[in-house]
Amino acid sequence: MAIAKTGSRRIVVDSVAYRWRLRGRPSYCQALGWSPCTYAVALDDDPGAVLVVRTAGPHPGNWVGRRRSPVLPSDVARAVRRALQRGWEPGVAGAQFRLDLSQGFVASP
Repeated sequence: MAIAKTGSRRIVVDSVAYRWRLRGRPSYCQALGWSPCTYAVALDDDPGAVLVVRTAGPHPGNWVGRRRSPVLPSDVARAVRRALQRGWEPGVAGAQFRLDLSQGFVASP
């Protein structure tokens, strides 16, 4: 599955081009601070399995005023490298590969 070019950003990690996208508006649970921010990553030219990264922070657009720094390209590059080490094969079509980095996330009451 491809990630739409509109609203996504290109990143090169170890000489391989990827596209990543953070959901523009938070889901209901993300907006209330109940679930952490997530973003998706896929190969730029020939997308296969999509990487879905669950972060330890709230979505930047949450409604309850929880402060969160934005997802940086360096964060995305680090997550891509970690997912590749854990077996993500971005060029092979298949189910989403989920990388859970949400340890330490505290949901809003």
